[in-house]
Amino acid sequence: MNHNLRTNKYKRISAFCFGCILYLCSFSAFAQQPTSDVGNFYPLLDAYAGKHNSSLSYLAKDWKSDKKWRRTARAQLNELLAYHPGPAPLNTQILKTTKRHGYTQYLVRYNLNALQQTEAYLLIPDNLKKPAPAIIALHDHGGFYFFGKEKHTLTDNPPPILVDYIQNLYDGRYYADELAKRGFVVLCPDVNYFGSQKLLPELLTPHDTEAYYKQLDGLDESGRIKAFNKLAGAHEVQMEKTILTAGTTWLGIIMQGDRVAIDFLLSRPEVDPNRIGCIGLSLGGLRSTYLFGLDERIKVGVVAAFSTTYAQMLQQHAHHTWMMYVPRQYQFLDLPDVASLNAPRPLLVMNCLQDKLFSREGMQAAEQKLATVYNKMKVPEKFSCRYYDVPHSMNIQMQEDAFAWLEKWLK
Repeated sequence: MNHNLRTNKYKRISAFCFGCILYLCSFSAFAQQPTSDVGNFYPLLDAYAGKHNSSLSYLAKDWKSDKKWRRTARAQLNELLAYHPGPAPLNTQILKTTKRHGYTQYLVRYNLNALQQTEAYLLIPDNLKKPAPAIIALHDHGGFYFFGKEKHTLTDNPPPILVDYIQNLYDGRYYADELAKRGFVVLCPDVNYFGSQKLLPELLTPHDTEAYYKQLDGLDESGRIKAFNKLAGAHEVQMEKTILTAGTTWLGIIMQGDRVAIDFLLSRPEVDPNRIGCIGLSLGGLRSTYLFGLDERIKVGVVAAFSTTYAQMLQQHAHHTWMMYVPRQYQFLDLPDVASLNAPRPLLVMNCLQDKLFSREGMQAAEQKLATVYNKMKVPEKFSCRYYDVPHSMNIQMQEDAFAWLEKWLK
């Protein structure tokens, strides 16, 4: 009897110890997993993406024809972007003309398709004697939805909140104006959800806007703009849900509008159709990546503060806008693969080492991919990736480097 008691006691102790070991092993396994924006689901998604990605990358296999690769990859990307509303006449209107120092600024409106219009600032340099190179200045996001095109060119009586914004992100300089003074025709278009295309609170349900309207009382202009930006930011998720339900993508809507910006420039006699480039910071950098990659009419690209790989973004991506995501794209093309679609044409990528939106590893991985593509095409000099020890921004030094790049390849 005592023997059986001792045996049962030993069994219970052994089972307890074994359970402790299993618990500690399990805890250790969890402790070894990296933290992420999706917690314990990250290993699952990372493992899946690791086996199903970038099948149409230039580096995925030895393509017999660069043209066939480019045509195949662009067709797939256009299908994934899933926004094809059909063309419509531009029907351009000039709303305002302002003579500035070194250029003339036109506020214009034109059709994007049969259902959408946008406004843009067109900057024409003084004393043009022949068609000039042109740049599409693609504005950023920054949670600042009230304005778009106004972030790049001087306007009359800008509110303090806009002045501070430009100071923080651009060292206080309107870089589109500077490009115009250097002889470039520049177009600064509003993109979907910003500026002239911004959300209209009066068309939202009262439930969504009751608190917004209450807080407007007593606010100055900058305060009202700040309140609007908060409202628009909160509604990005509703926009994304509805856009996906409608069978399209937000980035598809954005890119269709940006490609019409090229159509607009080609309608202008001041523009040399063979010398068009694009530049942008942050969301503008994303837009520049896709516009450069998708449209062969763009001859030079500049991407500022939006370069990474999806592998790095899988772990941490919570602070990015809903506008950037294209369902299933990673199966076919990584983000740097999109930019590579216009190789061997010149591309400058500028990264910010203090950028909290992207990891240094992601920046370097994207650089390695693009450098390998340009090296494989035997034109390494047409790709440049530079790093600046600054936060998420495009300061004057970065602007000067971008201007030099554009002048090198377009003038």
